[in-house]
Amino acid sequence: MLPSQPLLHAAVFALAALQALASDTFTAAVYEHAVILPDATDEPVSPDDALALMNKNMDVLEGAIKEAAQQGAHIIVTPEDGIYGWRFTRETIYPYLEDIPDPAVNWIPCTDPTRFAPAPVQERLSCMARNNSIYVVANIGDKKPCNSSDAGCPSDGRYQYNTDVVFDPEGKLVARYHKYNLFRRETQFNYPKEPEAVTFETPFGKFGIFTCFDILFREPALVLVSELQVDTVLFPTAWMNVLPFLTAVEFHSAWAMGMGVNLLSANTHNISLAMTGDGLFTPEGPAAYHYDSGTEDGCLLLAELSARPRLSPTYPPAVNWSSFATSIKKFPGEKDTFLGAVRRDIFTFSELRHKAGNYTVCQGDLCCHLIYRMANKSKDEVYVLGAFDGLHGSLIKYHWQICTLLKCKTTDLNTCGQPVETAQTKFEMFSLSGTFGTNYVFPEVLYSGVQLAPGEFEVLRDGRLKSKHGTSKPLVTVTLFGRLYEKDLPHPLRTAP
Repeated sequence: MLPSQPLLHAAVFALAALQALASDTFTAAVYEHAVILPDATDEPVSPDDALALMNKNMDVLEGAIKEAAQQGAHIIVTPEDGIYGWRFTRETIYPYLEDIPDPAVNWIPCTDPTRFAPAPVQERLSCMARNNSIYVVANIGDKKPCNSSDAGCPSDGRYQYNTDVVFDPEGKLVARYHKYNLFRRETQFNYPKEPEAVTFETPFGKFGIFTCFDILFREPALVLVSELQVDTVLFPTAWMNVLPFLTAVEFHSAWAMGMGVNLLSANTHNISLAMTGDGLFTPEGPAAYHYDSGTEDGCLLLAELSARPRLSPTYPPAVNWSSFATSIKKFPGEKDTFLGAVRRDIFTFSELRHKAGNYTVCQGDLCCHLIYRMANKSKDEVYVLGAFDGLHGSLIKYHWQICTLLKCKTTDLNTCGQPVETAQTKFEMFSLSGTFGTNYVFPEVLYSGVQLAPGEFEVLRDGRLKSKHGTSKPLVTVTLFGRLYEKDLPHPLRTAP
């Protein structure tokens, strides 16, 4: 019996409502990969040997991609250097590179592998996406020939780029991004002549992509979020953890919250180089994250995310990061401040001598204000309030403004700012704010054992980072990490052609 017309209309409406609801969210995956590294060599290996090494890594990645797809993931991000590692010179990486075309060519390498130059890695990645009906994000190397008519052409006649690629569920190449902010050890690669702002549309929002060190700079990170209004950032990385502020999970979670976007962060895993920590981060905090400094195992994470977080009813309101701190008419006196180093950055610190208090520390144009109450201060632990306003970096210099409550390594004040992973002291409450000269501020709370604190703190519209109910675990740091992009110095290595 055919359904009545009203019943049919109701069924169609219900199906449309379900489809609309489904498009509001998507399931994302990231894979932290323990990369199989090539043997160290000063001579290039053969193309066959290079491909053999890459296939070993792609075997592992393919297993993760299949598992993610079976669990319903729409997209999976794999790490920077995840296919061939990082032990290279400019010459020795060459056999691992492929010529990656502009996605405008409308190419599915899996079904048309001979259309361009031999590209077995792109073919295999394309087939992984196509065979599993999933977006696949990977990091590989691109090579582009050049000649003497190009004033910037390297002496070996080619450009080499650290490159991210994205294949859609049909296996089509839909995005290619050349890393713009190379880390100081990446001498095997060239800087692109111009920064690339790569975006693409999906059924579950507008996506952007960049790589590792790029996250700290205006181009492309700020451009993608603030100007191009992406919903989700894809982020292959090979992140070496640096406490107290730049551990992967704490900074990447803070960046997603400060920028108001989803960040799909896939890290390499190598504990000898302190590489671990990946996650699925949202404007409200981490949906899932992983940090493992004790084993050599990879890790697959999945989570359901809002496709368009800015339209979500839980999207955080805009924050005036300096409002509260600048409203304090008279700061408490700065007594007994001292200088201490966080790596090369010289902070102004003040020791929290009491179980509860109201402190202010200033440096440059930044004053940091803290109200706190400890629950069970350990006599063997010292905490300080610190401020830093200045340029960071030895070669590439960029401007930070940082307010931080942190645990010192020992009771010796000279150790304040040195890396600390564990603590015993819990706080009943804290409220941290600062007179920031930027709207780009990233809130971090890190517990003992390098654990995040989802749901246990909030950022108020006046710029206060506050605990909600007291800390459930001992506290290592509470930080407001500001970036004044306009005060960065020109890049000393990126030259015009």
